[in-house]
Formats: sequence, C-alpha cells, structure tokens
Amino acid sequence: MKGSRAAWLFLAPALLVLAVFFLLPVLGALALSFTDYDLYALADLRNLRFVALGNYWMLLHRPQFWAALGHTFYFVVAGVPLSMMASLGAALLLHSPLARCKAFFRTALFAPVVTTAVATAVVWRYLFSTKYGWANHLLGMLGIHPVDWLGDPHWAMPTIILFAVWKNFGYNMIILLAGLQAVPADLYEAARIDGASAWRQFRHITLPALGPTLLMVAILTVSGYFQLFAEPYVMTEGGPLESTTSVLYLMYEDGFQWWNLGVATAEAFVLFLVMFAVTAAMLRLSRKAAA
Repeated sequence: MKGSRAAWLFLAPALLVLAVFFLLPVLGALALSFTDYDLYALADLRNLRFVALGNYWMLLHRPQFWAALGHTFYFVVAGVPLSMMASLGAALLLHSPLARCKAFFRTALFAPVVTTAVATAVVWRYLFSTKYGWANHLLGMLGIHPVDWLGDPHWAMPTIILFAVWKNFGYNMIILLAGLQAVPADLYEAARIDGASAWRQFRHITLPALGPTLLMVAILTVSGYFQLFAEPYVMTEGGPLESTTSVLYLMYEDGFQWWNLGVATAEAFVLFLVMFAVTAAMLRLSRKAAA
C-alpha cells in the first residue's frame, strides 16, 4: 500500500501536466465540435450556439470533405508501404557485414528526419520546378518532355508521396536496424550450415524476428501519414484543383482561414476516429496472423 502511494505521488506531477495541457484541451475541442463556434462567436460569445451533431452531419454531406479523406487515404495507402520498404531495405544494407562507413550512412540517411519539413519541402519544390528543376532537366537529357510535377493533378500527389518517403524513412530505418541487431547471429549461422539461401534466411528468420518491430513501425507510420499537412501546404497549397487537399489541410482552411472552428474541430475528431479504426484493424489482423 505504501509503495502504491509513493508511486502515485511520483506520477502526480506528470499526470497533472498531461491533464492540464492534453486532456483538458482535448475535452474542450470535443465540446467545441458540438457548437457553431466561428468568427462571430470569437467577437461575442453570445453568438455561440449549440448545434449537437450538426457539424458532423454537415461533414457527411460535404463532397469536399470526402475528397480530402480520399486524398489522405491515397497518401497513406501508397506512401506507407513505400516508406516501410525503403526503411527495411536501408536497414538491411546497413546491417550487412559488407557495409562500410556505417556511422556516416546512418547519419546521412537520418538527416532528413531532423531537418525542418518546411525547408526541405521548399527545396523539393524547386527540384521539381517545371522550368528550372533538376527532375525535368534529367528528363530532358533522356529526350523526355518536361512534366508539371506539382501543377498536374495526376502528378502532384505522387510527387508529395515521394518527398514524404524520402523525408521520413530514416526514422523507421533506425528502429528496424536496432531490431536486426537484436536477432541472434546463431540463427543465421545454423541456417547457413543447413544450406538455407539468403532469401530463406530473410523469410524464415529475419521477418519473423522483426514481426513486432514491423507492426510498431507500421502503426507509427500510418498515424503519421494520416496527418498530412506540411507537404501540401508548402509545395502545392492543396492544389492543383484540390488534388492534394488532405483532411488536416481542410481543417486548417476551415479553422484558420474561414474561422469555422466548430467545423474544424469536428474534422479533427473524425480523422481521429478513422486513425483509431485503422490502427485497431491492423492490430486485429496482426493477432490473427500470429495465431
């Protein structure tokens, strides 16, 4: 009993900080989503009205919201597998006994993660510029006509996905590299003695050993990619023709351009429910696969 009281006393400051700076704002935002809080309510709270589920009902009948949700899913479905494959491939190369200068390459590949997203997005916007970007310059050397990477609705989102994969895969690479280093070397030695090929070693030793790590990396990546905002905000401003407008970007527009804060908070909680449902489905599928 005394030990339990002491533990709660030590935890109390951290719990108090979480309650003040996380729990209370979340509850306040949830309450806000049931109102028509907008620019008029900011000027005078007497203009604030309780609309119950009106904001959520409006979102369900708003084509722009469904389009933004579709763009977000497109970004997640295409970007997460590419990011995980790049992370796993880089981790396997760095873990290989033939690799040289491992510390340098770990630092170089991880550098984009700690670099400001806005700064790197601006650089990539110039790299994919129609007139003077290096991407079109290389295409011109191959005799291919320039592509309007960020101005064509068909190419804008793939370009953003490519940027996001390059920007973020280094974080997962470090986690997977730590997981690879934890796999006992004896397993690989025994497999080699039995004549197992490199592919069989990867399939029957590496992947099962990395199972929990891959699941954690997948959940973290999915959660992060659902929160797509900085890339379209800097590179395309949600265009062209709203082809890169995500739910988070739409929430920003509604909340801070049009001051419809009640609608914006409703969008935030709908996105949270979507993320929660996808994460729960991933966990359930992983348990079934392990059973």
